[in-house]
Amino acid sequence: MSAWEVVMGAADLSQPGPEAAVRHIQRLLVHQHYVPATARNDIALLELDQPVECSDYIQLGCVPDASLRVSELKSCYIAGWNFAKGMVLQEAKVQLMDTELCNSSPWYAGSVHADNLCAGYPHGGIDTCQGDSGGPLVCKDNGADYYWLVGMNSWGRGCDRARHPGIYTSTQHFYNWILLQTGLSPAERAGPAPEPVVTSASEQHVKPEEPEEEEEPEEQINLTPQYSQRPEVTSSGTSLPMPFPHQILVQFWNLLQDFLQFMKDKKA
Repeated sequence: MSAWEVVMGAADLSQPGPEAAVRHIQRLLVHQHYVPATARNDIALLELDQPVECSDYIQLGCVPDASLRVSELKSCYIAGWNFAKGMVLQEAKVQLMDTELCNSSPWYAGSVHADNLCAGYPHGGIDTCQGDSGGPLVCKDNGADYYWLVGMNSWGRGCDRARHPGIYTSTQHFYNWILLQTGLSPAERAGPAPEPVVTSASEQHVKPEEPEEEEEPEEQINLTPQYSQRPEVTSSGTSLPMPFPHQILVQFWNLLQDFLQFMKDKKA
Protein backbone atom coordinates (compact mmCIF):
# COMPACT_ATOMS: atom_id res chain seq x y z
CA MET A 1 0.00 0.00 0.00
CA SER A 2 1.28 3.46 -0.92
CA ALA A 3 2.05 6.10 1.72
CA TRP A 4 0.30 8.67 -0.45
CA GLU A 5 -3.14 9.82 0.61
CA VAL A 6 -6.14 10.87 -1.45
CA VAL A 7 -8.21 13.74 -0.03
CA MET A 8 -11.80 14.17 -1.23
CA GLY A 9 -14.43 16.75 -0.34
CA ALA A 10 -11.98 19.47 0.67
CA ALA A 11 -11.30 22.91 -0.80
CA ASP A 12 -8.52 23.82 1.67
CA LEU A 13 -5.92 21.17 2.45
CA SER A 14 -4.80 23.05 5.56
CA GLN A 15 -8.34 22.78 6.96
CA PRO A 16 -10.09 19.80 5.26
CA GLY A 17 -13.18 19.95 7.48
CA PRO A 18 -15.50 17.17 8.67
CA GLU A 19 -17.01 16.65 5.20
CA ALA A 20 -13.64 15.56 3.77
CA ALA A 21 -12.63 11.89 3.32
CA VAL A 22 -9.07 10.56 3.29
CA ARG A 23 -8.04 7.24 1.75
CA HIS A 24 -4.76 5.49 0.99
CA ILE A 25 -3.87 4.19 -2.46
CA GLN A 26 -4.19 0.42 -2.72
CA ARG A 27 -2.99 0.22 -6.30
CA LEU A 28 -1.70 2.60 -8.95
CA LEU A 29 -2.37 1.55 -12.54
CA VAL A 30 -0.47 3.54 -15.18
CA HIS A 31 -1.46 3.11 -18.82
CA GLN A 32 0.62 0.35 -20.33
CA HIS A 33 1.60 2.53 -23.31
CA TYR A 34 2.40 5.70 -21.41
CA VAL A 35 5.35 7.59 -22.98
CA PRO A 36 6.82 10.17 -20.58
CA ALA A 37 8.88 11.93 -23.26
CA THR A 38 5.83 12.81 -25.37
CA ALA A 39 3.07 12.47 -22.74
CA ARG A 40 1.23 9.95 -24.91
CA ASN A 41 -1.43 7.93 -23.06
CA ASP A 42 -0.96 10.16 -20.01
CA ILE A 43 -3.55 8.56 -17.77
CA ALA A 44 -3.57 6.40 -14.65
CA LEU A 45 -6.15 4.91 -12.30
CA LEU A 46 -6.05 4.80 -8.51
CA GLU A 47 -7.62 2.02 -6.49
CA LEU A 48 -8.43 3.18 -2.97
CA ASP A 49 -7.98 1.00 0.08
CA GLN A 50 -11.59 1.62 1.16
CA PRO A 51 -14.82 2.69 -0.55
CA VAL A 52 -16.00 6.31 -0.39
CA GLU A 53 -19.59 7.41 0.13
CA CYS A 54 -20.98 10.17 -2.06
CA SER A 55 -22.22 13.34 -0.36
CA ASP A 56 -22.89 17.00 -1.08
CA TYR A 57 -19.09 17.45 -1.16
CA ILE A 58 -18.03 14.22 -2.86
CA GLN A 59 -19.51 13.15 -6.18
CA LEU A 60 -18.66 10.72 -8.94
CA GLY A 61 -17.07 12.02 -12.13
CA CYS A 62 -19.10 11.51 -15.31
CA VAL A 63 -16.79 10.19 -18.04
CA PRO A 64 -18.19 10.75 -21.55
CA ASP A 65 -18.51 7.91 -24.02
CA ALA A 66 -18.25 8.28 -27.80
CA SER A 67 -21.83 9.57 -28.14
CA LEU A 68 -21.10 12.91 -26.43
CA ARG A 69 -19.93 15.74 -28.69
CA VAL A 70 -17.35 17.20 -26.34
CA SER A 71 -16.34 19.95 -28.76
CA GLU A 72 -19.86 21.44 -28.51
CA LEU A 73 -19.72 21.94 -24.73
CA LYS A 74 -19.52 25.63 -23.88
CA SER A 75 -19.19 26.07 -20.09
CA CYS A 76 -15.89 24.49 -19.09
CA TYR A 77 -13.76 24.90 -15.97
CA ILE A 78 -10.35 23.90 -14.71
CA ALA A 79 -9.28 23.49 -11.08
CA GLY A 80 -5.96 23.44 -9.26
CA TRP A 81 -4.26 24.09 -5.95
CA ASN A 82 -2.77 27.50 -5.22
CA PHE A 83 -0.01 26.46 -2.82
CA ALA A 84 1.21 30.06 -2.61
CA LYS A 85 -2.05 30.96 -0.84
CA GLY A 86 -2.25 28.16 1.69
CA MET A 87 -3.18 25.12 -0.42
CA VAL A 88 -6.56 26.49 -1.47
CA LEU A 89 -8.43 24.97 -4.39
CA GLN A 90 -9.15 27.43 -7.20
CA GLU A 91 -11.15 27.22 -10.38
CA ALA A 92 -11.31 29.18 -13.62
CA LYS A 93 -13.44 29.18 -16.74
CA VAL A 94 -11.76 28.21 -20.00
CA GLN A 95 -12.70 27.53 -23.61
CA LEU A 96 -12.26 24.28 -25.47
CA MET A 97 -10.07 25.08 -28.45
CA ASP A 98 -9.78 23.41 -31.82
CA THR A 99 -7.00 20.82 -31.86
CA GLU A 100 -5.92 21.79 -35.38
CA LEU A 101 -5.49 25.38 -34.23
CA CYS A 102 -3.45 24.24 -31.22
CA ASN A 103 -1.27 22.14 -33.51
CA SER A 104 -0.58 25.02 -35.89
CA SER A 105 2.55 27.10 -35.91
CA PRO A 106 3.44 29.17 -33.85
CA TRP A 107 1.21 27.33 -31.37
CA TYR A 108 2.21 23.73 -30.56
CA ALA A 109 3.33 22.80 -34.10
CA GLY A 110 1.99 19.25 -34.16
CA SER A 111 2.77 18.22 -30.58
CA VAL A 112 -0.89 17.81 -29.61
CA HIS A 113 -2.11 14.23 -30.08
CA ALA A 114 -5.49 12.68 -30.83
CA ASP A 115 -5.87 11.68 -27.16
CA ASN A 116 -5.53 15.31 -26.04
CA LEU A 117 -7.86 18.26 -25.50
CA CYS A 118 -6.76 21.87 -25.76
CA ALA A 119 -8.35 24.38 -23.37
CA GLY A 120 -7.64 27.99 -22.43
CA TYR A 121 -7.59 31.27 -24.39
CA PRO A 122 -5.65 32.37 -27.48
CA HIS A 123 -4.22 35.36 -25.59
CA GLY A 124 -3.34 33.31 -22.49
CA GLY A 125 -3.89 34.79 -19.04
CA ILE A 126 -5.82 31.85 -17.50
CA ASP A 127 -4.18 28.46 -17.33
CA THR A 128 -3.07 25.61 -15.13
CA CYS A 129 0.57 25.46 -14.10
CA GLN A 130 3.14 23.32 -12.28
CA GLY A 131 1.53 21.29 -9.53
CA ASP A 132 -1.82 21.09 -11.33
CA SER A 133 -1.04 17.92 -13.32
CA GLY A 134 -3.93 15.48 -13.14
CA GLY A 135 -6.37 18.25 -12.26
CA PRO A 136 -9.83 18.19 -13.82
CA LEU A 137 -11.23 19.82 -16.91
CA VAL A 138 -15.02 19.70 -16.52
CA CYS A 139 -17.75 20.94 -18.84
CA LYS A 140 -21.43 21.44 -18.10
CA ASP A 141 -23.82 19.37 -20.17
CA ASN A 142 -25.64 21.55 -22.71
CA GLY A 143 -29.04 20.15 -21.79
CA ALA A 144 -28.79 19.04 -18.16
CA ASP A 145 -27.60 20.29 -14.78
CA TYR A 146 -24.45 18.22 -14.35
CA TYR A 147 -20.83 18.26 -15.50
CA TRP A 148 -18.71 15.94 -17.60
CA LEU A 149 -15.13 15.15 -16.63
CA VAL A 150 -13.77 15.55 -20.14
CA GLY A 151 -10.06 15.95 -19.41
CA MET A 152 -7.17 15.87 -16.95
CA ASN A 153 -4.31 18.33 -16.97
CA SER A 154 -1.35 16.83 -18.78
CA TRP A 155 1.21 19.36 -20.03
CA GLY A 156 1.86 22.76 -21.57
CA ARG A 157 4.69 25.09 -22.53
CA GLY A 158 4.95 27.66 -19.81
CA CYS A 159 1.92 29.06 -17.99
CA ASP A 160 -0.60 31.65 -19.13
CA ARG A 161 1.22 32.19 -22.42
CA ALA A 162 -0.50 33.38 -25.58
CA ARG A 163 -1.03 30.65 -28.20
CA HIS A 164 0.05 28.02 -25.65
CA PRO A 165 -3.09 26.90 -23.78
CA GLY A 166 -3.17 23.91 -21.45
CA ILE A 167 -3.14 20.40 -22.92
CA TYR A 168 -5.36 17.80 -21.27
CA THR A 169 -5.77 14.04 -21.54
CA SER A 170 -9.17 13.26 -23.09
CA THR A 171 -11.15 10.91 -20.85
CA GLN A 172 -13.51 10.21 -23.76
CA HIS A 173 -10.59 8.82 -25.75
CA PHE A 174 -9.82 6.37 -22.91
CA TYR A 175 -13.43 5.53 -22.03
CA ASN A 176 -13.19 1.86 -23.03
CA TRP A 177 -9.79 1.51 -21.39
CA ILE A 178 -11.20 2.81 -18.11
CA LEU A 179 -14.13 0.37 -18.24
CA LEU A 180 -11.82 -2.51 -19.03
CA GLN A 181 -9.33 -1.78 -16.26
CA THR A 182 -12.02 -1.25 -13.63
CA GLY A 183 -13.83 -4.45 -14.53
CA LEU A 184 -16.99 -2.61 -15.60
CA SER A 185 -16.88 -4.09 -19.08
CA PRO A 186 -16.79 -7.92 -18.76
CA ALA A 187 -18.41 -8.34 -22.16
CA GLU A 188 -15.48 -6.57 -23.79
CA ARG A 189 -13.04 -9.00 -22.22
CA ALA A 190 -15.07 -12.06 -23.12
CA GLY A 191 -15.86 -10.98 -26.66
CA PRO A 192 -18.75 -9.33 -28.48
CA ALA A 193 -22.07 -9.22 -26.66
CA PRO A 194 -24.83 -11.50 -27.97
CA GLU A 195 -27.16 -9.98 -30.52
CA PRO A 196 -30.49 -8.73 -29.13
CA VAL A 197 -33.46 -10.99 -29.84
CA VAL A 198 -36.62 -9.25 -31.01
CA THR A 199 -39.67 -10.67 -29.22
CA SER A 200 -42.27 -8.26 -30.60
CA ALA A 201 -42.55 -5.02 -32.49
CA SER A 202 -42.32 -2.98 -29.29
CA GLU A 203 -40.22 -5.14 -27.00
CA GLN A 204 -36.62 -6.28 -27.14
CA HIS A 205 -34.43 -8.18 -24.77
CA VAL A 206 -30.88 -9.39 -24.79
CA LYS A 207 -30.36 -13.10 -24.83
CA PRO A 208 -28.71 -14.14 -21.56
CA GLU A 209 -25.36 -15.83 -21.66
CA GLU A 210 -25.57 -19.59 -21.65
CA PRO A 211 -23.16 -21.70 -19.60
CA GLU A 212 -20.08 -22.67 -21.47
CA GLU A 213 -20.20 -26.14 -22.95
CA GLU A 214 -17.36 -28.29 -24.02
CA GLU A 215 -16.74 -27.65 -27.68
CA GLU A 216 -17.40 -30.58 -29.94
CA PRO A 217 -14.92 -31.26 -32.71
CA GLU A 218 -16.01 -29.91 -36.04
CA GLU A 219 -17.56 -32.45 -38.33
CA GLN A 220 -15.05 -33.58 -40.86
CA ILE A 221 -16.19 -32.78 -44.36
CA ASN A 222 -15.73 -35.69 -46.75
CA LEU A 223 -15.22 -34.51 -50.30
CA THR A 224 -15.18 -38.04 -51.76
CA PRO A 225 -18.34 -39.79 -53.07
CA GLN A 226 -20.59 -41.36 -50.47
CA TYR A 227 -20.36 -44.79 -52.11
CA SER A 228 -17.40 -46.98 -52.83
CA GLN A 229 -18.83 -47.76 -56.24
CA ARG A 230 -17.77 -45.33 -58.90
CA PRO A 231 -20.68 -43.09 -59.96
CA GLU A 232 -22.11 -43.53 -63.40
CA VAL A 233 -21.56 -41.00 -66.15
CA THR A 234 -24.65 -39.08 -67.19
CA SER A 235 -25.58 -38.22 -70.72
CA SER A 236 -23.85 -34.85 -70.32
CA GLY A 237 -20.61 -36.53 -69.41
CA THR A 238 -20.62 -35.22 -65.84
CA SER A 239 -19.58 -37.63 -63.09
CA LEU A 240 -21.92 -37.30 -60.09
CA PRO A 241 -22.25 -39.25 -56.84
CA MET A 242 -25.89 -40.31 -56.64
CA PRO A 243 -27.65 -41.70 -53.60
CA PHE A 244 -30.02 -44.69 -53.73
CA PRO A 245 -32.36 -45.20 -55.56
CA HIS A 246 -31.21 -42.81 -58.30
CA GLN A 247 -27.97 -44.66 -58.74
CA ILE A 248 -29.81 -47.96 -59.23
CA LEU A 249 -32.08 -46.35 -61.82
CA VAL A 250 -29.12 -44.97 -63.72
CA GLN A 251 -27.47 -48.40 -63.69
CA PHE A 252 -30.73 -49.96 -64.97
CA TRP A 253 -30.95 -47.34 -67.72
CA ASN A 254 -27.40 -48.06 -68.81
CA LEU A 255 -28.06 -51.80 -68.88
CA LEU A 256 -31.27 -51.22 -70.84
CA GLN A 257 -29.38 -49.15 -73.40
CA ASP A 258 -26.77 -51.89 -73.71
CA PHE A 259 -29.54 -54.52 -74.17
CA LEU A 260 -31.31 -52.47 -76.85
CA GLN A 261 -28.04 -51.92 -78.68
CA PHE A 262 -27.37 -55.68 -78.48
CA MET A 263 -30.81 -56.51 -79.96
CA LYS A 264 -30.28 -53.94 -82.72
CA ASP A 265 -26.93 -55.45 -83.65
CA LYS A 266 -28.40 -58.95 -83.59
CA LYS A 267 -31.19 -58.04 -86.03
CA ALA A 268 -28.68 -56.48 -88.34
